[in-house]
Amino acid sequence: MTARIKVDDLHEFDAAPYLDSEATIAAYLTDILDANDPALLAAALGDIARARGMSEIAKASGITREALYKALRADAHPRFDTISRVCAALGVRLVAQPIHV
Repeated sequence: MTARIKVDDLHEFDAAPYLDSEATIAAYLTDILDANDPALLAAALGDIARARGMSEIAKASGITREALYKALRADAHPRFDTISRVCAALGVRLVAQPIHV
């Protein structure tokens, strides 16, 4: 008989350690954008920024580290300017594709 694991006993998943290449980051962001959820996008950018180093991304984006943590929480609603500056600091860009291909 196998032991049962309670969901409450599981650790929260952290994507940051797995975001170790440009291709992985691009695939992750593409999947997140497909979800069409602004809060999820903010959290995903936070994951990527943590993987790259929050201090480095804060400096490159011109946003304080504390403000960056605040803006990239799952419950945050960052302005497009913030998203744009973070994406530039991460070396990625958001692209538009037609929905009906």
